[in-house]
Amino acid sequence: MLSMGSDQQRHKIILAITGATGAILGIRALELLHQADVETHLIISEPARLTISRETSWEPGQIKALADFVYQPDNIAAPIASGSFSTQGMLILPCSIKTLSQVANAHADNLIARSADVCLKEGRPLILAVRETPLHRGHIRLMDLAAKSGAVIAPPMPVFYHRPQSLDEMTDMIVSRLLKRLGLHLPDSYQWSGMDNPTT
Repeated sequence: MLSMGSDQQRHKIILAITGATGAILGIRALELLHQADVETHLIISEPARLTISRETSWEPGQIKALADFVYQPDNIAAPIASGSFSTQGMLILPCSIKTLSQVANAHADNLIARSADVCLKEGRPLILAVRETPLHRGHIRLMDLAAKSGAVIAPPMPVFYHRPQSLDEMTDMIVSRLLKRLGLHLPDSYQWSGMDNPTT
C-alpha cells in the first residue's frame, strides 16, 4: 500500500498514458494508486490505446475501471484543464517525445498537454517519464526546455542494485520511484541503505 503521510485529505493525481512504449508502467502506477485510495484522473491518448493493445493483455475497460475519473484527450474543458482544480501533481507515464515537445513549447492543444501546462503554471509537480533512446540533440533540447519550465524529467530507467528477480519487480521499482517523487510512498519498496560489505 502507498503511504500518503499524516494528511487525511484524499490526494488527487493526474495520470496520463501516451503512445510511447512502456504502457504497462502507466497501468501499474494506476493500480498502485487505486490500491492506495488516491483519487486518479486518467487520460489515455489515442496512440496509447494502440500501444496498450500491442504490448499488454489489458482491455481499455479494465484500465478505466481503476481510475476515479477518465477523460478523452480532446476534452479541453475537463476540470483538470483549469488551475482552479487543485491536485497534487501529474505523472505522464510513459511520456512520448511528441508529448514532451508539447509540454516544452506550451503547445496545449489537447488535455494531456493542457493539464501539464496547468501544473507548471500553478507550481505543482509534473513528472515526465520520457521513453526514448537513443536521444538526439533535439530531444535533449526539449527536455532542457521542459525542465526550465519546472518539469521533472524522469526517464523510467531500470535499476539493478536490489537484484530484481522478475520483470514485475523491475516494473514496481520504476513506478514506486516515480510515485515517490510525487510525495507518495510504497512502504515495501526497496530503499538503499549503503553497501552491506563495503570494500576498502
